[in-house]
Amino acid sequence: MSSLSRELVFLILQFLDEEKFKETVHRLEQESGFFFNMKYFEDEVHNGNWDEVEKYLSGFTKVDDNRYSMKIFFEIRKQKYLEALDKHDLSKAVEILVKDLKVFATFNEELFKEITQLLTLENFRENEQLSKYGDTKSARAIMLVELKKLIEANPLFRDKLQFPNLRNSRLRTLINQSLNWQHQLCKNPRPNPDIKTLFVDHSCGQPNGARAPSPANNPLLGGLPKAGGFPPLGAHGPFQPTPAPVPAPLAGWMSNPSTVTHPAVSAGAIGLGPSSIPAALKHPRTPPSNPSVDYPSGDSDHVSKRTRPMGISDEVSLPVNVLPVTFPGHGHGQTFNAPDDLPKAVARTLNQGSSPMSMDFHPVQQTLLLVGTNVGDIALWEVGSRERLVSKNFKVWDLTACSMSLQAALVKDPAVSVNRVIWSPDGSLFGVAYSRHIVQIYSYHGGEEVRQHLEIDAHVGGVNDLAFSHPNKQLCVITCGDDKTIKVWDATNGTRQYTFEGHEAPVYSVCPHYKENIQFIFSTAVDGKIKAWLYDNMGSRVDYEAPGRWCTTMAYSADGTRLFSCGTSKEGESYIVEWNESEGAVKRTYQGFRKRSLGVVQFDTTKNRYLAAGDDFSIKFWDMDNVQLLTSIDADGGLPASPRIRFNKDGSLLAVSANDNGIKVLANSDGVRLLRTLENLSYDASRTSETPKPTINPISAAAAAAAATVTSTGLPDRNTSVVAVAGMNGDARSLGDVKPRITEESSDKSKIWKLTEINEPSQCRSLRLPENLRVTKISRLIFTNSGNAILALASNAIHLLWKWQRSERNSNGKATASVPPQLWQPSSGILMKNEVADANPEEAVPCFALSKNDSYVMSASGGKISLFNMMTFKTMATFMPPPPPATFLAFHPQDNNIIAIGMDDSTIQIYNVRVDEVKSKLKGHSKRITGLAFSHVLNVLVSSGADSQICVWNTDGWEKQKARFLQVPAGKTPATLSDTRVQFHQDQIHFLVVHETQLAIFETTKLECVKQWVPPQSSAAITHATFSCDSQLVYASFVDATVCVFTAANLRLRCRINPSAYLPASVSSNVHPLVIAAHPSEPNEFALGLSDGGVHVFEPLESENKWGVPPPAENGSSSSMAATPSVRAPGSEQTQR
Repeated sequence: MSSLSRELVFLILQFLDEEKFKETVHRLEQESGFFFNMKYFEDEVHNGNWDEVEKYLSGFTKVDDNRYSMKIFFEIRKQKYLEALDKHDLSKAVEILVKDLKVFATFNEELFKEITQLLTLENFRENEQLSKYGDTKSARAIMLVELKKLIEANPLFRDKLQFPNLRNSRLRTLINQSLNWQHQLCKNPRPNPDIKTLFVDHSCGQPNGARAPSPANNPLLGGLPKAGGFPPLGAHGPFQPTPAPVPAPLAGWMSNPSTVTHPAVSAGAIGLGPSSIPAALKHPRTPPSNPSVDYPSGDSDHVSKRTRPMGISDEVSLPVNVLPVTFPGHGHGQTFNAPDDLPKAVARTLNQGSSPMSMDFHPVQQTLLLVGTNVGDIALWEVGSRERLVSKNFKVWDLTACSMSLQAALVKDPAVSVNRVIWSPDGSLFGVAYSRHIVQIYSYHGGEEVRQHLEIDAHVGGVNDLAFSHPNKQLCVITCGDDKTIKVWDATNGTRQYTFEGHEAPVYSVCPHYKENIQFIFSTAVDGKIKAWLYDNMGSRVDYEAPGRWCTTMAYSADGTRLFSCGTSKEGESYIVEWNESEGAVKRTYQGFRKRSLGVVQFDTTKNRYLAAGDDFSIKFWDMDNVQLLTSIDADGGLPASPRIRFNKDGSLLAVSANDNGIKVLANSDGVRLLRTLENLSYDASRTSETPKPTINPISAAAAAAAATVTSTGLPDRNTSVVAVAGMNGDARSLGDVKPRITEESSDKSKIWKLTEINEPSQCRSLRLPENLRVTKISRLIFTNSGNAILALASNAIHLLWKWQRSERNSNGKATASVPPQLWQPSSGILMKNEVADANPEEAVPCFALSKNDSYVMSASGGKISLFNMMTFKTMATFMPPPPPATFLAFHPQDNNIIAIGMDDSTIQIYNVRVDEVKSKLKGHSKRITGLAFSHVLNVLVSSGADSQICVWNTDGWEKQKARFLQVPAGKTPATLSDTRVQFHQDQIHFLVVHETQLAIFETTKLECVKQWVPPQSSAAITHATFSCDSQLVYASFVDATVCVFTAANLRLRCRINPSAYLPASVSSNVHPLVIAAHPSEPNEFALGLSDGGVHVFEPLESENKWGVPPPAENGSSSSMAATPSVRAPGSEQTQR
């Protein structure tokens, strides 16, 4: 059966369920074998309808299909037999024994004899294994837990346990779309056609002069935009009856199905005793959800749900016993106690210096606030410490590359305002849209490091909005402007990819989104028109009227399932509405605005639950499901009539523009805690001397006055209620070149800056983890993804696991140097120990990889690769015996079944665990593989070897794209087999290379070295290094037991921890770190694995909360990361190392 026919069965199942044909639904489920309804199966088991239970199962598996199926049927029949015995119905018990259980005698004759002997007992509970058998109800419940685990692990049920995430009445919607299309093909379409049958194609019959109906008042057509205005159906080509693109309305843009995966289960031997409920199911663990990315590629959310015969599970994303199997669409799954979840308390007040026009929090570092103002300034604030990290005036980077119209406009009137600032989804770039032609894209490298990336002369007139998107897995910038167009630009090189024309007025805002792998853009214009565009040149797909018919912005809820817009009319009437996408109609209109708003209202959404808008000198909040105003706050007063607002990603902070060029940051309880963690940051006293003296800048003053006016095209400024003169405050700056001032500041800093040296235990927090197992040295080390444990692999092939518990001193249970953990072992007392080859295990190259949900670890120490259950320490499987042995392991980021295995013979094997098969064998290195790293953005695998070579492989076809040998610095002689490690930066485009002779940052697409640090001649070799979790720092360890902390953006040393700070004087001078690991969520925490078998955890003092102060930027360091590679050994660093 084709995939489309299979999907049709799902649509029919949904239809039957909605129409209450319950028995028919389950018969079709069984006969088709496409969807196993666990809820129905559970009900039948609880009710003891054993014949129906087996009949339903027969649609999916038979007794002898595999060991999982055999155990499923055995457990059911054993339970049926025990219930007959419990009722003392011996004749029924004998019948079950002969008819149902005898089939298992051929597999285990002793077990069958034991079952038969139960007939001779007065009470079968006299059998020791059945002594804990309770009543029928509890026995069925216990058995059901075991059955569910077996079903979820059975490969025959793969992809059959999750019903597709469909909108309600999807089949009806498709039929309606078909009728819409048929009606469009009518030569003389009538308004309000009367369609009485689906058996033949619709036709309006004889011409009567009627025009095509308006979609706005035609319930049949629903979301039909206009004749010829549908997007093509894309992948569903077989359903397109004509070569011409057959469009489909917004109803076709469905949300992605949620992925539900399950923990591993062993289909162990069938036995007489009752099924046991493992601890993992009594207390199911749901790992913390990853922060969502605004516009991921269409398939990025799909995780393979397949289970493997050997018992490896995919990642757990829901507790096993809450598998959603209902057909209707899902609402938001979180519940909040309104309004305590809302950020209402003023936690910070910042003085921007000119009036904020647009703000955006960093998507990862959620206390970094980007601000653009009415005089063209941009600033980056660390809200926690109240520090302005970056401040830049507007300046055209390359005036000669700009259009003559822009050059003339700037000469005539140099006043420029920021209309929009926004971060890219991963926070590595941010964009600034200006009121004059220009878009500037900066790259952000952490801390104060901001570099020019792209400058685009985007539109004639103002650039009114800016957004990032990921069509075709390629990061793009979307702009719109006064010239009535929307444009799409390549975010890497600035190439224009698309221009969308069709609006009849200046385009005010854009809102890119994706559903079911369909990428699209909503746009709004100042005439109130809303249009939608696919990434093609086929024109707008919809044409709607926005309430208010003037300045409107659109936004989706964080989970992408609900669409909202907020707009203000020319008369000051403001509206927030939710849209029904499938019908193109307003679903609900929220109430509570001032009758006449004094400016264009801005809004934002948070937590998939709340809406907020700035109106009437306050911030107003609504629950998305209630049109009535939830609450309103004035933030202690001092707000403009229509303040700008912006939530951070988790909704714990809310930035609000204030009068007198201020910004107020509101926080809820989580936000207050987040800010407190950064409040004690200590900055060098020299920073107080860096503030420029107050100046009065007539150009800035003129710009501020002009910012409140309407442009020549009739587009109003976004903050007409705020008229501020920046020149009257002490922070206005010249619009001229600021490079000389930067140079002066840098020279001032360099006089004062000093490398932070940590020599004493009292200067940092360090903890040696408890030991009671004898290991000689730590070969591999990693924090678990949850951040509450550390896993080490020793050179003698034994794994050590330390867990931190929740306590008064450690309320979140995270790994910390302040509280000692427990060296954990299961109650069985077994060790996780790798198989070793005949040779000395100390000479083997150990390697391991941890699953994303911390459920299992894959590991090798020169022998077979072992798969361990992290809860029980049991070996779940072994595979790939040497020779050659495995030397590095890495999971594929999108498919947990695929593992890249670096081998001692210099090859890389791409291994599919589920089918136990090597899919590809990559050859390009000449010595053993020592490092592997995947980029899920670029879809590449980077490998490194003991040959000091780096290779880049395409993960689609596994072809080698580029290769380069690491240049060993002059005077350095590496060992014959010197490990080279690789690790991707958070941006997934750059990666860190670690070699005993150097640290380097490479750009992947060109495989070019953009930064390099080389230890001085006299210093010890590097043993290992890693990025911090936010990629802002690099931690490196050395043979002489020192640890160095670098600023990652420029590989400049900022802090050195000497051995005396953590090693007692009694310890041999030969002891040194072999491996270093960074905490997954605490950027300033790391751990060392030592050559004496010890593990140390490090954190800075709470009063410092960071490792040293970054050195001053070198002159010109604001250039792009793709600068000419430099081999540096800074003098100050050399003399101190």
